[in-house]
Amino acid sequence: MQAATISYGKETTAVTLDDDEDEDDEGGGGEVGQESRTEERSELKKPGQVHTVSMDVQQHAAPAPAASSEKTAKKKARRDKRRLMKKKLTPTDTSENLMSELPFSLASPTAWKELGFLSSESTQTKRKRKRGDVGGRVDSEEDAEKKKKKKESQRPNYFVSIPITNTQISSAVIEVQEAVLQQEPRLAKAMIPAPTLHITLLVTHLANQEQVDLAATALAQVEPSVVELLGGRDLVLPFSGIGHFRKEVVFVGLAPGEHRHTLDSLAELLRSRFVEQGLLQGDSRGFEPHLTIMKLSRASKLRSQGIKRVDPALYSNYTNKFFGDQTVERVDLCSMLKKKQQDGYYHTESSLQLG
Repeated sequence: MQAATISYGKETTAVTLDDDEDEDDEGGGGEVGQESRTEERSELKKPGQVHTVSMDVQQHAAPAPAASSEKTAKKKARRDKRRLMKKKLTPTDTSENLMSELPFSLASPTAWKELGFLSSESTQTKRKRKRGDVGGRVDSEEDAEKKKKKKESQRPNYFVSIPITNTQISSAVIEVQEAVLQQEPRLAKAMIPAPTLHITLLVTHLANQEQVDLAATALAQVEPSVVELLGGRDLVLPFSGIGHFRKEVVFVGLAPGEHRHTLDSLAELLRSRFVEQGLLQGDSRGFEPHLTIMKLSRASKLRSQGIKRVDPALYSNYTNKFFGDQTVERVDLCSMLKKKQQDGYYHTESSLQLG
């Protein structure tokens, strides 16, 4: 704001001119003590007569006290506004500030919650839970550990199988394995040892010796039904060709024929008996008999070495090979974890003799 003197002949009048628009944001252009501006002259017309008016515009060294206070207040308001815009408010602060200005700011926390707002207390509690300060993460880790132990405790540890006793079949399997190893030696640990070759009929988890004994009893109890199924005939299984499951498990296949129907029925008899005894949960997966000869899961380090699949080209020369016939002599209840027998086969809890 500036003071100007306007002369009309002999009379002099003091006029205040507003010059706020010329100030910059920091107020540098209107500071007290600014040098006088260029004198300007203009002609003003007064009603009824024309006078030549001499107008000298000078800024006073000290503006009026009221004008100075108003200017200072405007500067302070602008600075406060800039600080507020630059300040980073947290979500909790923002919500609380909004709450304080709403009509229901004095309402109960329940009313806030119904309107979809969270109080600072609930927000802090949620943050603590995420950090684990109130046991949120700790509880989750404990639950995960319990689930892991439960899963491990329910992993299959026993299976019912038909052992391969025909040396023609085991010799042919060894031939294929050696041919593969000549091309990819790193697969050595993925090979199934010939003495353990078998066909799995079912797998289960037996938690204690009591359940093991119960499983052995169940195996013995199916004998009359198996005898009736076979009708005095031998069950002969012809093995031919090589297949795979997702290139992670390589197996010798079972040729089609009536024997396949008999084998399916045998597996179903065993499964039903184990389910009745509470030793086996219902399994919707279909029975797919096969003779495993390679399995990548036996060698977990292979994946880190870049071997995630077994290339079918490694055994392509044996795709249609006939491996031999296996007459089913017995059905065994075997342990996956116990030490193997002297002949190299799995530890056998009990057997059902058929031949």
